[in-house]
Amino acid sequence: MPSPSLRLAVVGAGAAGLAAARELRREGHAPVVFERAAAVGGTWLYAAPASAATTDPLGAAATHSSLYASLRTNLPREVMGFLDFPFTAASSAVDTRRFPGHQEVLRYLEDFARRFDLYGIVRFETEVVGVRREAGGRWAVTSRKLGEKGKQDEEVYDAVVVCNGHYTEPRIAFIPGADAWPGKQMHSHNYRVPEPFLDEVVIVIGASASAFDISRDIASVAKEVHIADRSAPASTCEQQPGYDNMWLHSMIDRAQEDGSVIFQDGNSIKADVIMHCTGYLYDFPFLGDDSTISVDDNCVDPLYKHIFPIEVAPDLSFIGLPWKVIPFPLFELQSKWVASILSGRIKLPSKDEMMEDVKAIYLRREIRGWPKRYTHNFSGGYQFEYDDWLAEQCGHPPIEEWRKLMYAANSKNKAARPESYRDEWDDDHLVAQANEDFKKYL
Repeated sequence: MPSPSLRLAVVGAGAAGLAAARELRREGHAPVVFERAAAVGGTWLYAAPASAATTDPLGAAATHSSLYASLRTNLPREVMGFLDFPFTAASSAVDTRRFPGHQEVLRYLEDFARRFDLYGIVRFETEVVGVRREAGGRWAVTSRKLGEKGKQDEEVYDAVVVCNGHYTEPRIAFIPGADAWPGKQMHSHNYRVPEPFLDEVVIVIGASASAFDISRDIASVAKEVHIADRSAPASTCEQQPGYDNMWLHSMIDRAQEDGSVIFQDGNSIKADVIMHCTGYLYDFPFLGDDSTISVDDNCVDPLYKHIFPIEVAPDLSFIGLPWKVIPFPLFELQSKWVASILSGRIKLPSKDEMMEDVKAIYLRREIRGWPKRYTHNFSGGYQFEYDDWLAEQCGHPPIEEWRKLMYAANSKNKAARPESYRDEWDDDHLVAQANEDFKKYL
């Protein structure tokens, strides 16, 4: 028989936390959501340039999100939305583009929170500073209200669901000689607008979506932009099509005290700024050793299905760790599964069986030749295998075929039209299928 309603702590009110709160409540539980910010949205909450400024431009001490002003989604809105709450360009939409700006995604998440009456269970401006396992297996959660110095509250919960995201603790590239280099270094976490880089020479490290967007954003005002891509052959030095002030290089070899930066291709430039678009680290500062997990080279270990620490499952769980995914549907299916397990409708395997599954994931990573930090990388089609497994566990239909095809079509279009894929596409037939499917929810 399903267990009685549990009192649950959810850490974070971004998309993952909102999905978790809804599914936990649908299953009959009583979640309380802790959110450090004054609003829902998580990484989709934009911090203006003034509030994004920090004494540490590499961002380690920053608590704001990572959005830059010009950011547009790199997935079409039809694909992005929760499975039963379509992200459509409705009459109420302010930004009706298929690849909208970040403000439209925030409005969508706010609509989701209103539609499912989640605002009343979120404690805003409340930071979780400690999570401790008690002798009986329950969890003591210590929190503090921002602005109230010295005051902390401790409450006991049956289980904790961690949804604090993974876009706040910057990963910094190692550059020999950087400590003595006189220029400015910063992480994309603190980038907002291009104007501060007027007439400067900027090096952007990275090959991700943010590196691509930010390099082009800055090129509109900078004297020169040089992109350092670790995956590029060592001899690479190529002017970028459509730009007379932007070049692609291999990775930086070293930085020097005279202000010059040497690339592996042998070229040297005098640069004003090095921008690290080098991703983020998983960070759970409120968890102690009793969480039974460790983070080594960005691998959260050991987690069954990237969600449950084996020794304390199911009373501690993580929503939203995988990357290279369509996030919102994955959050939703993970949350459905966690909610059903906590209520007793679904049973977890034995600890030994769960550990064997974790070992199989690590073996698959090693066979691919991937580094440890790619443990939670779901590229290569694995995300839909994972999503559909979760859906089957929960008695939910698999991910729609049009969504899978649209995701693949967008990836292909992005490769073919890297500068214009957000405004030109060839999959209108899939858009029509999606809109037909959405009718049952609207």
